[in-house]
Amino acid sequence: MNSTTIDQQDIKREKILDAAYQRFLHYGYAKTTMNEIAGDLSMSKALLYYYFPDKSELYMAVMRKLAADYLTRLEEKIGQFKNLKDAFLYQVNTHHDFIVTNFNFFDYFRVNEQNLPDTIWNIIGDIRNAEIRLLTAAIQTEIEKGNLQHVESPVEIVEVFLDALHGIKVGGSLPHKQHKFPDKEHLDEIHNKRLLLIEIFVNGMR
Repeated sequence: MNSTTIDQQDIKREKILDAAYQRFLHYGYAKTTMNEIAGDLSMSKALLYYYFPDKSELYMAVMRKLAADYLTRLEEKIGQFKNLKDAFLYQVNTHHDFIVTNFNFFDYFRVNEQNLPDTIWNIIGDIRNAEIRLLTAAIQTEIEKGNLQHVESPVEIVEVFLDALHGIKVGGSLPHKQHKFPDKEHLDEIHNKRLLLIEIFVNGMR
């Protein structure tokens, strides 16, 4: 197989990922079929299955691409903030925008939240590690500037912050009734509470 053939396959694979993303984004995972994606591409179903053996595998590939773009946004900002609050705001706002923009795409999480595959958990782990690197670097920079006192483990501080972020509930929700993935109408409330947490957290470190 020559390089031209490989390049053409890569191009076709990217087109499939783009078309699948649009389907998943507008209709969600449950209401999207491989037939519809093949139709959007004017491609035979057999050819689509040649690239991706089933809908779940295709969804995971799109998820990996989305996550890679998100990780790039985080990595590019490491060490680029004027102060600690800007770094924490960037993390919270970027995460919020990512969820809001792709909300329908994530219906797979809501449907399968009790049985998410290892692939998803690995992606979640990669994102968390990138967030830890981003915020840890910001803390270390502020310590070097003399704006914060020395702390033994900036990583542990960031982990506590991220755990607190993900533990935020919407008003009136009982813990045993709270879904892991929030409903769309609750996203702004959760975001506002996370912004308040930043104020408390950053002020407490000074």
